[in-house]
Amino acid sequence: MPQPTARARWERRAQGPLLALAVLFAVAYAFPIVDPDAPEAVLTACHIVNWGVWGAFALDYLVRLGLSEDRLRFVRSNPLALLAVVLPLLQPLRLLKLVSLLLLAGQRARLASQVRVTTYVAGSCLGLLIFGALAVLEVERGQPDASIKTLGDAVWWAFTTMTTVGYGDMAPTTGLGRVLAVGLMLSGIALLGVVTANIAAWFIARFDKDDVEERRQTEAIRELTEEVRALRGEVAALKLKGTSVE
Repeated sequence: MPQPTARARWERRAQGPLLALAVLFAVAYAFPIVDPDAPEAVLTACHIVNWGVWGAFALDYLVRLGLSEDRLRFVRSNPLALLAVVLPLLQPLRLLKLVSLLLLAGQRARLASQVRVTTYVAGSCLGLLIFGALAVLEVERGQPDASIKTLGDAVWWAFTTMTTVGYGDMAPTTGLGRVLAVGLMLSGIALLGVVTANIAAWFIARFDKDDVEERRQTEAIRELTEEVRALRGEVAALKLKGTSVE
């Protein structure tokens, strides 16, 4: 078997710690939004964790780039990872760091071959629901005409938006909030399409499996019938030969 490259060994060893850091980032991102009146020291610690975890993912990208035999090909084949590293530097908003970390964590999670499509889709739906609600609450809370004022309002809005129900009882009023709404709607449609396609593929595979089993049984019956006919012919030939000898 070929030996794994230095980049492959790094990716295998760093995957678990980086995904754990992504979970830590999610907590540090959500806490100041859920409890904006928390002590200043706690909010500062969350802010430091946000940038520290992003720095770890950025360092991981640079290490993978340095260990790649063809660096230009690595950059071309990982455009989302490069965008996620550069994005927070363009405008230091927590929302941009959230987007970048989700992109980087998604890139690293795809390395795990045991992750199934259903698990990935379910995790994506849950992540979009939670972080979409937190993001819109962060940008909408405190606005004069805002209808999304609490975490419960934000979760309800995110759920109705992702499922494209859109009751209209709550809607973002800021430009960034509306951008988030468009992203949630498009993501919800895409994920629902993936779920539908996955279910359809499961049924098709199941029917194909049943058809294969039916064809196998039919072929086995046909072969058994041919063998019985051959045996009958041999028995008839033996009887005829015995009669001739007598």
